[in-house]
Formats: sequence, structure tokens, C-alpha cells
Amino acid sequence: MNFQKEYVNDRPVSKKLYEKAVTLFPSGVTHDRRFLRPFPIYVDKALGVKKWDVDGREYIDYWMGHGALILGHRNRDVMQAVHKQIDKGTHYGACHGLEIQWAEKIKALVPSAERIRFTSSGTEATMMAIRLARSYSGRKKIIRFAGHFHGWYDTVCVGINAPFDLPSSNGIPEESLRNTVILPPNDLLGLEGQLRKDQDVAAVILEPSGGFGGAVPIPMTHLKRIRELTLEFGILLIFDEVVTGFRYAPGGAQEYFGVHPDLSCFAKIVAGGFPGGAVAGKKEIMEYLEFKEDPEWNRYKKIAHPGTFNANPISAAAGVATLNIIAKGKVIPKANENAQNLRDRLNEVVRVHKINWCVHGAHSILHILMNHHCSKQDECDRVQCNYDYRMVYQKDVPLIHLFRNVMLTQGVDSMGDQWWMSWLHTDRTVEKTIVAFDRSIKKLKDSFPGRFEK
Repeated sequence: MNFQKEYVNDRPVSKKLYEKAVTLFPSGVTHDRRFLRPFPIYVDKALGVKKWDVDGREYIDYWMGHGALILGHRNRDVMQAVHKQIDKGTHYGACHGLEIQWAEKIKALVPSAERIRFTSSGTEATMMAIRLARSYSGRKKIIRFAGHFHGWYDTVCVGINAPFDLPSSNGIPEESLRNTVILPPNDLLGLEGQLRKDQDVAAVILEPSGGFGGAVPIPMTHLKRIRELTLEFGILLIFDEVVTGFRYAPGGAQEYFGVHPDLSCFAKIVAGGFPGGAVAGKKEIMEYLEFKEDPEWNRYKKIAHPGTFNANPISAAAGVATLNIIAKGKVIPKANENAQNLRDRLNEVVRVHKINWCVHGAHSILHILMNHHCSKQDECDRVQCNYDYRMVYQKDVPLIHLFRNVMLTQGVDSMGDQWWMSWLHTDRTVEKTIVAFDRSIKKLKDSFPGRFEK
């Protein structure tokens, strides 16, 4: 494959760094999605929608900080706020005024946010939300939907990819999963049946956009029905808005869809691309984090929540600056417009090449379904996809790696099957991306004749 030779020959410094990295990190990486054969790129700097690797090669970026950088790299206002805070201190081990500003901004934007608690990541936020739900309800079980992602800790690390009845990682005891119930996505009858027969369900947790940031979307009518069912049976509803928070609307997917959960989990954009997350929810639920005069409460009912970097001043400064910009209402519509433009143009290339690929998604997130067998084909609106979820989450990982590799030779960096847009991905950026995509498909077809034809 000539494009792989080109990739290796053009990146000698990245290759050398990777050779050192494999002596330090398992497989040479610090995040599973960054693993790439024959080796990943090593980025030196970034600005706007571009980044440059240690070999001096330029890329259009569609990772965008794993979705955190809807404003683009090194937004001026965010950087100024961070630099100002760095000059004051980076870690006080104490309360500070910025955490109050940060929480006030979230409360003003998010409809269901009566109280807030900060964490260091999205995974920690969903951990806390589930613990709150169990404490408040006195019940144990959590219902989640296949294909939805809620972090990588034991309780929810099952049902993410096929086969859905197995953990997504080794090292998870069977006991950790006994109170996790997995249902097919968008199965309202299955959910109602489970709630009717099981009296030990504490909460339903879901991504309000649909699993993996909307790869299999949830129709608005389904979200409303799920809210009705959880209220009817006295079950808490947890929205995992780590992806959708401040990307679907300034108040998250709950504002956009008009469906308000009991608890919400945030990360990524909430901290402006810096490490940080949050749980927001109803006062009577969040109360379980409080200290009270009653020693019995503090010992037996209160939820313990330490966390060295909770509401870190640097993350708080970035979060406040980012949410101030998003609250003005210009960022999200522009990012959505950019994403729809790119989706349309990428699908044009797919049609010209006559391959079974589909570029779909909603708002400012793109998904690429490779070598699919969807019966809708060109009749699909590329937004409210309702194909078999098992097809979507049965990923062809080797093909995704090859696609990432060849796109990098054309100056575009993405996760492969998921792309994140910012409000800075202009028409000119899209045009360059289309040229790169077209060339990449040609190279893949030349290297694997017959694999991509319909």
C-alpha cells in the first residue's frame, strides 16, 4: 500500500518518538482511540481548526479535542482567561470565586440545573450521577441502552459495542454488572416492560442524542416517552450530556428537545477543552452530597466526594470564558451549518465512488458508516437514521485505521468514523477536506480492488 509507505517516509520524527513511546506506554499511547498503525502522529501545536505535527506537516483537525473545542484551538478569550489565572495560581487546595462563576453560568444555561458539583472528567460525572440515583431512590439497578457510552468504569462498561452482553474490557468482575440492565436502543416497549416487572431500578441513563453522540439517534418523541415512563414509575432519568452539553444548544440537548432530566452529566465543552466535568440536577437529589448537622446523615446517607482537581481554577477559567461565548448564541448554529455542509459534500463523493458508505449525523457531529448494508440507501435523510443498531456498532476497526492513515497523508486528522466540527470549519476548510476525502477513497479502492463497490 503506497499510502502507508508515504505516511512512514514523511514522518520520521513521529516514528522515532513512537519507538520511544512503546518502551514507556502500553502500545505507545495514552488513549485507546489514539492508537494507529504503523504509528500515530505527534502534534507540536494547534490553532483554529489546524494542527501541526513534529515533522512540520499541517492537518485540518476533526478531533477538536475529542469534541471539547467547539470554539477551535487556542480561542483568544479562553487563552486570555487561562493565562490570567495561571499568573494567580494553578491549584489552591481551596474554594475560589471562579468556581461560583462557573456554576452560575451552568445554572443559567441548563434548564434542570438546580445544584452543581464539579468533577475532573465525564466518567467521574456519570459515576457520581449513578451513585446519587441509588442513594436517593434506595434502589440498585441502572438501565442503560446498547451503544450508549457513559465512561469506562465497571458499572457501565458493558453494552457499548457488539456483542452487547459482554463487558467492553477485561478486568471487570461479573458482580460489578449484576445491577446493570441493557436494553436495545429506542425500545420503548422493552423499557416499559422492564420498569413494570422490576421494582429495584434506580435510574435510566442515556445519551439524549443517541448512542456515541447520535450514531443511532433517539427521536424526540422517544425521549419524551422515556421521561413520561420514568416519572410514572418513580425512576430517575439521567442525561449523559458529556457530548451534547453546550453543543446541541446553550442549555444542552435538554433545552433543544424540551425534555428535562433529573440529573445531567457534563464534560468536554463545559471546561473549555481543559480537564473538567460536572453533575447538575434537582436540589433534593444533589442534597445527598451535603454535610448536615445530623451525624447519622453524615455517616450513613451522605455521598462522599473528594477529588483533588474538582473545579480546578484553570479549568474554571476556561469553562467560564467558553460558556460566556456560547451563551451569545452564535457558535452552535455556525458549527451546525458547517457540519451539514460537510455531510452533504462527503456524501456526494460517496455517491460518485459508488461505495456503501454513509455520512450522517445531527448538529455539529458527523458519523461515517463504512461498508454498510442499510436497506434505505439513498432514501435516508442522513439525520434520523433508524437502521439496525447492531450494524452500526459492529465496527470494521482495521478499515477505520486504514482510512485514518490515508486521510492523514492528505492532511486531514479525525477519529475515522466520528468527526467533530467547530464554528471555524469554513467553506474553504470543507473544500480542502472534500479533495482529501476524494483522493483517499481513490487510494483505498486502488489498494483494495473490489472491496468498496456496491
